[in-house]
Amino acid sequence: MPLKPMDAEFSVAVHALIYLLHTGKITSSEELADNICTNPARVRKIMSKLKRTGYVTATKGQSSGYLVDEKIRDLSLKQILAAIEEQPVREKWHSGDVDRNCQVSSGMGTVMDQVYAEMNDACMNCLDAITIGSIFQNIFQK
Repeated sequence: MPLKPMDAEFSVAVHALIYLLHTGKITSSEELADNICTNPARVRKIMSKLKRTGYVTATKGQSSGYLVDEKIRDLSLKQILAAIEEQPVREKWHSGDVDRNCQVSSGMGTVMDQVYAEMNDACMNCLDAITIGSIFQNIFQK
């Protein structure tokens, strides 16, 4: 299954991990949603993806919620993007038509696919260099 283009789920995932690291306690989807300024159902959807990868722990029962371990400080944004099954750039539509008798129309889609691939590689290299710990430190240095 192809990855979907990066959207707000990425921001929600990063925000949730930073908040969980900051609180250091079991935190409900309602509390996370309130801090992120979104709805709890959206948070639960994204957190289930992070739970599947082991980046968060989910508890059930009276005090249900999510918890993270200190070692997520080393988690890169590239790893988070992979966990939520997204990629930075994806274009579904291609201009032109490969069956046309015009080099521009028949060749543009392939060339643009290469451009998008290079953009994704550059973005992934950048995201690999940024960690949850560095974002956490950036926020709390103020």
